[in-house]
Amino acid sequence: MVRAVVGRALRGLLGRVVVYLALAVFYAYGLLWTLKPRRVETAGDVLNAFYYGFLRLRREDVEVVGVSDRELVTVSRNPCPILRLALALGMDTRYVCRVVSETVCRYVLRRLNPRLVFERDYSYIRPHRDGCLERVYIAGG
Repeated sequence: MVRAVVGRALRGLLGRVVVYLALAVFYAYGLLWTLKPRRVETAGDVLNAFYYGFLRLRREDVEVVGVSDRELVTVSRNPCPILRLALALGMDTRYVCRVVSETVCRYVLRRLNPRLVFERDYSYIRPHRDGCLERVYIAGG
């Protein structure tokens, strides 16, 4: 019984180490990508610069649920490396995405425009749903 508990604890620790290594790699990519100055002013600009540029998603993998000058709501159904990582580690995607993806996405969006706010709906995320629902909006007036 003690071995089983220790084994689970080590697997959990190893999983967290791998998640934080993934964060470091994704953060390095985000840092390098933001070295070239880019600026977005509208939600449409966010779609092009962030989703198609930084995340390199294909247009057919991003459903635009709503878009205005100040807000963009999307559902992504792309082949996701973070989803694959979570499934391979047997970890909850809500945790892995919050640590790896959300951290870097917020950083990159702030570099594109400091007024951008990123929200992910963790009740609508794969593999629990058919895609990942996200909202990016411009705060303030």
